[in-house]
Amino acid sequence: MYRSSSRPRRTPLGRWGVATGVLALSALALTGCGLKPATSYVPAVGPGSITPLNGAEGVDLTVTSKNFTEQLLLGKIAVLAGTAAGFDVTDLTNVPGSQPTRELLLSGQADVLWEYTGTAWLTYLGQTEAISDKTEMWQAVHDIDVKNGVTWSKPAPMNNTYALAVRSEAVAELGGITSMSELAALPVKDRTFCVESEFNSRPDGMNPMLEHYGLKRGAADGVPDSNIGIYDTGAIYSATDGGACNFGEVFTTDGRLDALDLTVLTDDRAFFPAYNVAPVFYTETLKANPGLEKIFAEISPRLTDKVLRDMNRQVDVDGAEPADVAYAWMLHEGFITDPTG
Repeated sequence: MYRSSSRPRRTPLGRWGVATGVLALSALALTGCGLKPATSYVPAVGPGSITPLNGAEGVDLTVTSKNFTEQLLLGKIAVLAGTAAGFDVTDLTNVPGSQPTRELLLSGQADVLWEYTGTAWLTYLGQTEAISDKTEMWQAVHDIDVKNGVTWSKPAPMNNTYALAVRSEAVAELGGITSMSELAALPVKDRTFCVESEFNSRPDGMNPMLEHYGLKRGAADGVPDSNIGIYDTGAIYSATDGGACNFGEVFTTDGRLDALDLTVLTDDRAFFPAYNVAPVFYTETLKANPGLEKIFAEISPRLTDKVLRDMNRQVDVDGAEPADVAYAWMLHEGFITDPTG
C-alpha cells in the first residue's frame, strides 16, 4: 500500500492569474536548448496493466506539467505511463506557470499534460461564466479547444476547486453541519470565516458565495464584516484548525485537509466552478498514437480527491519526491511493475 501524507503546496497559477511573458519565453527556451528541469528523475518502470503499444518503440513523447506539487505528481504519473507504454519519454515537468505550459502543448513542443477544466475555461479560453457541472464544463472546454489543436480526454473524478472546510472536532458543536446550505441555519456568531484577500474581493468569491447561499455580507442577521478574517493563503488552514474561525476557504485536493483533519462542506447548491483534471494531448500526437488515450483513460477514473490529497501530503509534509510518490501509487494500482523485482 502507498503511504499517505502534506506541507502547504503552491496554489495553481492558472486559476488566479496569467503568467508573464518572461516566464513563457524561459519555458520555451528550455525546450529549444534541449534541457530538462531538475526534477526529471523517475524510477525504472516495468509493464503492468499498461503494456507497450504497437509502434511506440523509438517514438518520442514529451510530457509537461506546471511547477506545484499536484502538477508534479500528475506529470510523473504521465511520464511513468508513457514509459511503460514503450515511448521514449522526455520529462518536461516543472515548468513555471500555466501559460508557458499551455504554450508548449499548443506549439507541439509537448505532447501531453494533465490540465484543469476550470483553468482552461476561465484563463485560456477567456470565458467569464463559470460552470459547476463537471460534465458540462469538460464538454464546453473540449469543444472549443479541439479547434486549437489539442484534444481533451475524459476527466478524472478529482476536482481541485474552492471549498469551505471546518475543523472536524467542531462539526458536532455546529449542529453536525455537512453542507454549505446549512450555514444559514447557524447562529450569526458561528458564521465566522477565514479567507484569502483575493477570494474576499473577487467577483466569483466571498460575497456572491454568501448570496448564493442566502446570506448577506455586512447584515446583522447575515455575515457581519467582523466575522470575516483575511489571511495569506498558506495561513488559512492552520487558522481554521486553530479555531480562529469556523469555516476556512480551502482547495479540495490540498493535503493539509487530511494533515489537519479538516472536513470539507458539500457545495450542495453548486456555486464553485468545476476544476476537474483531465489528460490533454497535442492532437497530431494523438492521431499518430491513438492508443495513448486508452492508457490515460485507464488512469483517470482512479484519480480522486482523496488519492491526490494523500499524495500531496506525502510530498508536502513528509518531503518525499513527487516521482517516488507517483511511482508507489502506479505500482499499487497495478499500472506498472518494478523491473528490479
